[in-house]
Amino acid sequence: MTVQDPSRAPTSEEAWLTAAYEALTTMGVEAVKIMPLAKQLGVSRTSFYWHFKDRDALLEAIIRHWEDKNTGNLVARTEAYAANICEAAFNLFDCWLDPDLFDARLDLAIRNWARTDARLQKRLDQADARRERALTAMLERFGYTGDNALVRARTMIYTQIGYISMQIRQSEDRRLALTSTYVEVFTGEVPAQSDIDRFQARHQFNDLTATAG
Repeated sequence: MTVQDPSRAPTSEEAWLTAAYEALTTMGVEAVKIMPLAKQLGVSRTSFYWHFKDRDALLEAIIRHWEDKNTGNLVARTEAYAANICEAAFNLFDCWLDPDLFDARLDLAIRNWARTDARLQKRLDQADARRERALTAMLERFGYTGDNALVRARTMIYTQIGYISMQIRQSEDRRLALTSTYVEVFTGEVPAQSDIDRFQARHQFNDLTATAG
């Protein structure tokens, strides 16, 4: 049996999760296996067990990260302060433009994985239902009711799922420029220039920060 060299600190949990994430998002869940990950990280298999009970525990950690980051942040953005529905929609759209809030690659990988895993599909369905409730509630705060609120919420959700699943390639500048039109289509309201300017300013600032980093 191979024993971890006691003079060498075991690879961090974050390193294992990052390697598993890359395998999942590029090759699918079948590629998330302990030995290939250990080889990629340049460590022994036994170092894995410093952090995770087994492969299932590693996969569960990825799923929880997806739930917390993608669904958690999406719900939080729908609950953020907004003076009007257009500003509220722009708050939500922060998720589509800021990978620190919403990981599109991971969302697609989870959806692909769920096709062959009934238990994960159930959790995906629950996450989608939570997202739908959050968007519907956001719309209801600004006077939309019944099926009108529900259909608008679903339209926003389904559009983004389709955008991710089709892996649309578009420049960030072009995508940013189209957001005000999406807001108008989804809400039926023309956003004020001040709301557009605030939204674009924070994402242009994020782009400059990322470039400087």
